[in-house]
Amino acid sequence: MGGVPEPHTGWTFVTNHARVLAVIADDPNVRIRDIAVHCRLTERAVQKIIADLEHEGYLSHTREGRGNTYRIEPGKVLRHPAEAGLTVASLLSLLVQDEVDRTTQSRVGADGNRG
Repeated sequence: MGGVPEPHTGWTFVTNHARVLAVIADDPNVRIRDIAVHCRLTERAVQKIIADLEHEGYLSHTREGRGNTYRIEPGKVLRHPAEAGLTVASLLSLLVQDEVDRTTQSRVGADGNRG
């Protein structure tokens, strides 16, 4: 599949659903193709994850021309009982901050300067 990096095998700490949600939080107009590349998933897998998230009320979309604009429900509580009271917004704040930190670190490492 062109443009999709090697998939990861084995277990991970963050689910693909959380990864997709984080990418959408970063850009509500993102294309499925771009989500797939970023998350190292197939476009079909991303479509299924988006359908899951919409079915459970975590996400909705409106058609904008040829693309979609996604809307995340930030106050929705996560599904697992061990995460009672933890909202989508709190999860995303952790994931987005991590992404900002990693992007900043990779820029510093690449050229020795910040930004």
